Amino acid sequence: MKKTMMLMMVAGAIAAKTNAQDNKVYIKGGFNLANISTTKDGAIDDAKYLPSFHAGLMADLPVASMLSVQTGLLFTGKGSKLQNGSSDDASYYKATTRPYYLEVPLNLAVNIPLADKESKFFIGAGPYAAMGIAGKNKVEGKIFGVGFESEDKIDFSNDDPTTTETEEGAGMGRMKRFDFGLNGTAGFTFHNVLLSVNYGHGLTKINSGGDNNADDKNKHRVWSLSLGFSL
Repeated sequence: MKKTMMLMMVAGAIAAKTNAQDNKVYIKGGFNLANISTTKDGAIDDAKYLPSFHAGLMADLPVASMLSVQTGLLFTGKGSKLQNGSSDDASYYKATTRPYYLEVPLNLAVNIPLADKESKFFIGAGPYAAMGIAGKNKVEGKIFGVGFESEDKIDFSNDDPTTTETEEGAGMGRMKRFDFGLNGTAGFTFHNVLLSVNYGHGLTKINSGGDNNADDKNKHRVWSLSLGFSL
């Protein structure tokens, strides 16, 4: 609960910035294509992309003539899908992992004005931090025509990110509570409308327990397409 309140305080600080001239806050949402890396070098299988969504607030805070800081608070879906065969086959298997996070990005964006003073193209990058709050694992399929299905709530470890030596609450089948990574973003603003694409590249392993090293293969990868409107 304390960690959730901290993230909500960040959102409040963002909203307070809207009183400054030229600052903008957008309510935005959109479509995610999520995946989880499957090899030590971060490669993924395109067939495993999982459709999801995101929604929340994004603030654009100018810091120089062509630079701004973009931050916000998003509810966003991640995860992956594994499927062998189709539901029309006598035997098939499909497993989906759908974790949901509260995510705070912090991107530095370069803004290029367009012909219209109220419109611009932007491109930027920066880190993000996210906290897992909900989600489900689902398995379904058939074996020689006999169907089966199961669904379970995702359990997160209660890891404290300030204690780097210990992962509290780690256990078999649990996901790490906190996810950290890098963002790349680009898009357009037209008067009060925002259109953007984003790529989130997770740097921390998603499975709880063990060492958090660069060779761990399971990390989040998320493409997002967003539409927003300024408040």
